[in-house]
Amino acid sequence: MPEPVVLKKYANRRLYDTGQSAYVTLDEVAEMVKAGKEVRAIDAKTKEDVTAFILTQIVLENARKKNILLPVPLLHVIIRFGDNLLSDFFNNYMELVIKNYLSYKTKADEQFKRWLDLGMDFSQLSKQSLSSLSPFPFFKPSGGDREKDPQE
Repeated sequence: MPEPVVLKKYANRRLYDTGQSAYVTLDEVAEMVKAGKEVRAIDAKTKEDVTAFILTQIVLENARKKNILLPVPLLHVIIRFGDNLLSDFFNNYMELVIKNYLSYKTKADEQFKRWLDLGMDFSQLSKQSLSSLSPFPFFKPSGGDREKDPQE
């Protein structure tokens, strides 16, 4: 696994990418993460790991831009029950839930694409094979005379 991008967070809220020797914005950090890079943010003064804070800040900024993140009733529950109930859920299950969702979504999308491809093939074949069939078995498809019903 490649080394994470190490960022220093300064008191003025600026982020410094130690590998590139350049200041970066939250949007640039978000692009790094989207590109598959791991980031690690360290407070320049206290040396405290502030990665979760920076990543949460990115999520909240994106939510603010779209004016939606979590449903209001869920936010009430988070505030009401705080650390006790939700920290266990977020620490133990949230990542797993999202990874499983993405895995099943990918598989469902692939299966749906296969069905579409199969349906396209089927529609061509069905035109050829079903064109000779008639829903009225006692009539000739060519429109000829009525065949005698064996039960008559």
